[in-house]
Formats: sequence, structure tokens, C-alpha cells
Amino acid sequence: MSVQSPKSITPYKPKKGEAYMNPKQLEHFRNILNSIKLGLGEDIDRTVHSMQDDATVFADPNDRASQESDMALELRSRDRESKLIKKINEMLTKINNGEYGFCEKCGIEIGLNRLEARPTATLCIDCKTLDEIRERQVAK
Repeated sequence: MSVQSPKSITPYKPKKGEAYMNPKQLEHFRNILNSIKLGLGEDIDRTVHSMQDDATVFADPNDRASQESDMALELRSRDRESKLIKKINEMLTKINNGEYGFCEKCGIEIGLNRLEARPTATLCIDCKTLDEIRERQVAK
């Protein structure tokens, strides 16, 4: 199986009358998710090797602080990526279970365009919009 960059995968164009989340569409999104996951895994591996190689003990406290700050930022980024990999694995499980592409709240189709833009989306645009409005009201 060759995995392409998510940006190099052509967006899916459904044929007229084609069923939503048919096997071709599911395979398309499986490819996108796997390519994102592979890229993230490579980034994480590269970071681990880089941090091991760059583990220099600086005598100057400013250099040491700068290095620690850079490492902390890098670790936060990798933590976010680890969470994204977990979310991708959940989406792949949904594909295997025939649950991918449907809103977790109301059950309607999320839509191909939304999934192309955000393959890990779990809510339709209406439910997501309502969630964001609620979040803003609670934050005030």
C-alpha cells in the first residue's frame, strides 16, 4: 500500500446518485487518514532523534533556558500530534464499523466537503456551530 501526502490526494467527486459513504468514499477517507497518521509518526520520530542529538549541556544559563523552552514547545506540539493520532485511530475504527461520516449528536451526514477539510470531524456543521456558540456563552 503506498501512502500519499494528504495534500496530494485529489478530493473525492461523487457521481450523481452515488450513495453516501459507499466503499469508494470510505477507502478515500481511509487513505487520507492513514497518510496524515504516517506523516505525524515520522514527525514524532524525527523530534525524538533530534532531541537526543541536541541534548547539550550549556554552561550559560540563558542558553540552557532557551534550549529548555524550545524543547518544551516541541513536546507540546508532539503531544497535540499524539492526540491527533488517537483521534485518527478512532476515525479508522468508525470507518471499519460503518459509522464514519455521520454526526455523533444528530446522526445526519457530516458531508464530503466538511470531511475533506477536516477528516476527523465528528459533528455536522450545524451541531458544531451550536457547540461553538455555547462555548462562547459559557466563556463570558
